[in-house]
Amino acid sequence: MEQLSGQDASFVYLDTPNTPMHIGSVAIYDPSTAPGGFVRFKDILRHIEGRLDKARSFRQKLVRVPFDLDHPYWVEDANFDLEYHVRHIALPQPGDWRQLCIQVARLHAREMDLTKPLWEFNVVEGLDNIPGIPKGSFALVSKVHHAAIDGMSGVELSAAVHDLEPKEVPEPAPSSWKPESDPKLAEMLMRTWFNSVTQPVKFAKTVANTVPGIARLTKEIAGGDVSLKSTRMAPQTIFNGKVGPHRVFDGVVYSLADIRAIKDRIEGATVNDVILAIIGGALREYLMGHDALPKPSLTAMAPISVRADGEKESLGNLVSAMMVQLGTHIADPAERLRYIHKEVKNSKAMTNAVGARTLTDYSQFMPAALAGLGARLYTRLGISNLHSPAFNCVATNVPGPRVPLYFAGAKLVRMMGLGPVFDGMGLINTIYSYGPEIAISFTSDRAIMPDPSAYAAALQRSFEALRDADFSEVKVAKAAKPAKKAKAKAKAK
Repeated sequence: MEQLSGQDASFVYLDTPNTPMHIGSVAIYDPSTAPGGFVRFKDILRHIEGRLDKARSFRQKLVRVPFDLDHPYWVEDANFDLEYHVRHIALPQPGDWRQLCIQVARLHAREMDLTKPLWEFNVVEGLDNIPGIPKGSFALVSKVHHAAIDGMSGVELSAAVHDLEPKEVPEPAPSSWKPESDPKLAEMLMRTWFNSVTQPVKFAKTVANTVPGIARLTKEIAGGDVSLKSTRMAPQTIFNGKVGPHRVFDGVVYSLADIRAIKDRIEGATVNDVILAIIGGALREYLMGHDALPKPSLTAMAPISVRADGEKESLGNLVSAMMVQLGTHIADPAERLRYIHKEVKNSKAMTNAVGARTLTDYSQFMPAALAGLGARLYTRLGISNLHSPAFNCVATNVPGPRVPLYFAGAKLVRMMGLGPVFDGMGLINTIYSYGPEIAISFTSDRAIMPDPSAYAAALQRSFEALRDADFSEVKVAKAAKPAKKAKAKAKAK
């Protein structure tokens, strides 16, 4: 039995019928590589059954403390049933991309049963008319509650069910797994009392760890290495109100080589900078099309993993976050990328000065009952409509493998991510790289974004504008003056 951290528990408290807090993915496989040239559903069941011991979240369920007096616990589920968690459906003909997106959105909108292990796999067959995808492919639409994993530990879960070569599915080996009984009420209350006694000591230690970080940040601000100019509330947009129960999903795939060619045109820029510039350009176009583009730049929240090497198999979330301006107020794509590159460097410096891991430690001290009540009242009273948002959307980057992966012998040909939306944040962009491709997929509320194909088209056009942009003026500005003068010029702009 293991207790959830405050950060993990927050996703449980935020879970409502309109805001289910699971993340997921859409993985598309070519079954022609499997032994025999096809994959049956029973092969998939047998394959997953043989991998259950490789990831703890497969058979662990939540047990909540009465009245949410303390954070919940993970317990090995004595009633685990594999066939409840792995389902099988098929698209009607012609089995095209739009049909798959609609089905994915419908599956992702459904709540999960929080009394069972918090994951589901839906096998979707009939993908016969998707450009770039072999006919007869199938998709695996996964859902895993955010309380159980973050993006990096999700990669570990993916590794549990994939091979590096196409193999025949063997019969599952005997398992050493043992179920647990649910903890008794008296035991949970005793643990709650002990946690309340030790909490002040833990809090004092966290504060002590924060003081040096605050000192570093103050020094860097005074020295001009870090700027607080961009630390402001985000503007109100159509993405930042109350969300409903329905979802939309879509995405665009790019060549990783093309993205790298763009980032090489500005010294020091990264692939992530280019992706954020694409998103910024797409949001600018989409909001202008709806006559809803605010004058200030939109802000994205970018999660940062603080998971150490020895914690890769741990359950839950070990993430902090940084805020990044997306340059939606800038029309020129090259200038937008330069602006974002500068903003990302500044945000990273601020986060590193304080310590990303230290920031996550404060979530441990959130009172469980008050957190749950606050989350329910925030949704019920529509408070998200009454204040400026801290950020407008999420842009989360999940680095995938460069080598081909296989699931029950079928080759993985494409991977895209899914994420939760909630009141005050109705759009999440998930970036996933696999092999020679990198994909930007997005999840939103249907009432907020009734035309997801328009945003997908805007993402494609934003990429093309960056690819074809003239970076000569940016390069000349960098080469003409020393670093300090160039920095002063950028501030003057």
